Amino acid sequence: MNVTGHTRKPDSPRSVSIRDVAAAAEVSYQTVSRVINGHPSVSPATRERVLAAIDELGFRRSAAAHALASGRTKAVTVLTADTTNHGYAHIIQGVEEAARAASYAMGIGVLESADEAAVRAQVERAVDAGGGLIVIAYDPAGVRALAAVPQGQPVVGVVETPAKPPAGRSPWVWTDDRVAAHEATRHLLSLGHRTVHYVALPSSTRRTPTRTAGWRAALREAGAPEPRPVQGGWGPRAGYEAASKLAADPSVTAILCGNDDMAIGVLRALHEAGRRVPDDVSVAGFDDTPHAAYLTPSLTTVRLDFTGLGRAAFGLLHGVAEQDAPVAPHPVVSAPELVVRQSTGPAPA
Repeated sequence: MNVTGHTRKPDSPRSVSIRDVAAAAEVSYQTVSRVINGHPSVSPATRERVLAAIDELGFRRSAAAHALASGRTKAVTVLTADTTNHGYAHIIQGVEEAARAASYAMGIGVLESADEAAVRAQVERAVDAGGGLIVIAYDPAGVRALAAVPQGQPVVGVVETPAKPPAGRSPWVWTDDRVAAHEATRHLLSLGHRTVHYVALPSSTRRTPTRTAGWRAALREAGAPEPRPVQGGWGPRAGYEAASKLAADPSVTAILCGNDDMAIGVLRALHEAGRRVPDDVSVAGFDDTPHAAYLTPSLTTVRLDFTGLGRAAFGLLHGVAEQDAPVAPHPVVSAPELVVRQSTGPAPA
């Protein structure tokens, strides 16, 4: 094979990358990654072409390439579409804490768009940087990024609660949102409310979100009416807009919100409509954000340990990357905890 036309001169201002090798060998960068990592699903002829390109370009002599080949790159990149949302930010915090304790470098790749080409490009940049990946797959961009990670690349996904546990070993971690929503709804029903209305988060997939499923299951078990979920967003404005009709309906006496930020907007909409909380309407949130305890009234919510989830994700990735621990089967992390405060009370007479 002749790779002379692709050779980068030693004094080139840019170091040789995995993409240079891929271009020289006329293969995909994923194939080069598989060769470097010793993956068996590469034909002998293709492997020889890639190795020849690596020799020709001097790529294998770089420290990064050597680390990749040994599987001991002490670095992790977190791919996320949001760095400020409570859950996302605390997952990142947990990864950072665990990575620092293990002497790993950490980077963050922001998925600025759910466009397939944009997501794929960001995944490619993260793979090129070396090390393992942790993908926060709570939204369409994150789901696409997790699916775009090439075979053989060490990766762990932080995902929504699966509808059912995946078959075999799975490099995923999650909290049981279904159980959490179920418990919050049962709490409201136990206070004598005829039913519970739900302001829902957007789903990362087309299937019913797990929080919605848990809310609905609790209503069905109690034989309570099932109102149509009100589609919200992520922040207070979305909660305020979603609750405008609920606040005007005197039959609405209990509202479960997909997160605490939306609950803030719901509380505001109820206040403007002259509905007292919890005398007229009980409101519960999700996540137990730091401000939940300091609202007036303080917010009943479900506490989820996102920081612990981030630490668990890194621990799983570390075991895969270092090849000293198996992939855990179906790890469910961070059991939810209902925190009852002042925003929920008995149903009005």
